[in-house]
Amino acid sequence: MEEDKKAITEIDMDAIVRSRAGSKARFIPQWAINLLKRLVHQDFINGYLRQGLEGVPFCKGVLDYLGVTVNVEGRENLPSDGRWCTFVSNHPLGAIDGVTLGWVLGEQYDSKIKYLVNDLLMNLKGLAPLCVPVNIIGGHQSRNLSENVEAIFSGQNHVIMFPGRLCSRKQDDGSIRDLPWGKAFVQKSVKHQHDVVPIHFIGHNSPRFYSVARWCKRLHLPNFAMALLPDEMYRSRGGSYTVRIGQPIPWQTFDQSRTPTQWAQWVKDKVYEI
Repeated sequence: MEEDKKAITEIDMDAIVRSRAGSKARFIPQWAINLLKRLVHQDFINGYLRQGLEGVPFCKGVLDYLGVTVNVEGRENLPSDGRWCTFVSNHPLGAIDGVTLGWVLGEQYDSKIKYLVNDLLMNLKGLAPLCVPVNIIGGHQSRNLSENVEAIFSGQNHVIMFPGRLCSRKQDDGSIRDLPWGKAFVQKSVKHQHDVVPIHFIGHNSPRFYSVARWCKRLHLPNFAMALLPDEMYRSRGGSYTVRIGQPIPWQTFDQSRTPTQWAQWVKDKVYEI
């Protein structure tokens, strides 16, 4: 795919900022870019990227590099009869949860997986083979999402999705939960006859992350919390997480008794019950 050709082996924030900012890049001071480099831990990440791993080994390698351990519960619920499935999960961390599912499901299904990711991640050569990008920053999100979701559901791969799109947020009651889930996974699973497998990833980011996300929402600012995700991953070094895999939901379940949006929230609730 074209994105693979553009993928790089190391992160260069100078180049990324110039590319994303376009003609406005000249107004961004170098000290701000240097601060961003430290925030995303560019040197630490590049130390791993230089290992040259790609695909599922890349995902497992991230966990090893960070010293993260993952306890997987419910592996017996993973279908083994050859049918294609849609795996949907909550998105509490923004990085570790993504690579963990890439590793667990990629090893289970011989790398025959694809998942939708923030298009910025397509800059990483190691992830590119498993991913289809979605632009969650630009103004063409709806068309971009629809086209790319259709592409992966039409292929010969299992599909991994985080229907909440953004990382989970702290709720008024103090719980950490996803934003409302999008309906695309319901519609495409029915159209392509994919059973849906719910996954509950147990974990959370730092209080700082949720505070920044909350103030961005209150002040109607861009999602600056996203820039903190590499640092949240760095802070997870030596951490331990649990993944719970639920029983598959037959695609025939999603009938006319609810709208696709209502079914999406129904599955979301099921995830948090696992």
